[in-house]
Amino acid sequence: MRQVLTEAAAPVTRLVTLPGRGVTRVWECAGPPGAPALMLIHGVTCTAALNWGTVFAPLAAQFRVVAADLRGHGDGIRASSRFRLEDCADDIAALATVLGISRFTAVGYSMGGLVAQLVYRRHAPLVSGLVLCSTAGRALASPMEKLAAPALPAAAAAMRWNPVLQLISAEAVGLALLGPIGDPATARWARAQLRRTTLASVVSAIPAVCAYTAMSWLGQVGVPAAVVVTTRDRIVPASRQLELARAIPRASLHQVDAGHGACLTAPRIYAPALLSACLSVQPGRGRDNRRPGAA
Repeated sequence: MRQVLTEAAAPVTRLVTLPGRGVTRVWECAGPPGAPALMLIHGVTCTAALNWGTVFAPLAAQFRVVAADLRGHGDGIRASSRFRLEDCADDIAALATVLGISRFTAVGYSMGGLVAQLVYRRHAPLVSGLVLCSTAGRALASPMEKLAAPALPAAAAAMRWNPVLQLISAEAVGLALLGPIGDPATARWARAQLRRTTLASVVSAIPAVCAYTAMSWLGQVGVPAAVVVTTRDRIVPASRQLELARAIPRASLHQVDAGHGACLTAPRIYAPALLSACLSVQPGRGRDNRRPGAA
């Protein structure tokens, strides 16, 4: 049994074509036979491997686990001139169709949490549950960010047209988001992963994130939901994560005493919390927060 679980937990990666959309890199762990599926959705600057590599094995002991590079990130679909979170959500739905997954739990981290919310909003029949990590239901940008956001699309366009600027990676921004990485080998690997996403892609994504709000409809979420709160988060303050949890009917709360990059910097405490959250939204487990007549 131990050997079977080990093999099921070993991630396999390949390029997958999404008809009419493009090609993206997908990581997948088979999990136990017949296991429910998780779709893991990473954050801005990250790749699927960087965001979720430390939790593939513990999650795959219970679930079929799928994680793809979002458009404009790593080996994801090439981003268009305008980055839209809705396009990312539609990519996830298309990937589920290609892989033959009829229902899944959408698990999103940071920006990926916004995408996960939109997957539910736009493709509700596919989504059996939501697990939202280190994220919020709306962006509350600082006055400086609000002033800068309108200029970012033009800056991103300039970067795309300038071959020299296209070579600039998102490494510095990603390291600032993730926070200190104590292990030197892990830090080197993280920097290499971050260099696979361009700064132009990140600059394109920021206005979409800043403009996002779901507070008008989160109260209508009709599937089981869980919110993983990183209590020492300086990127998405815990107060905003808790606001998200309160906005979703009967969402369960799972707190991790760590910062925004906990998935990478504190996996020993993050992985059990994430697994608990994923289990809590499965049928017959934890709190069932589905409402009569809900999608």
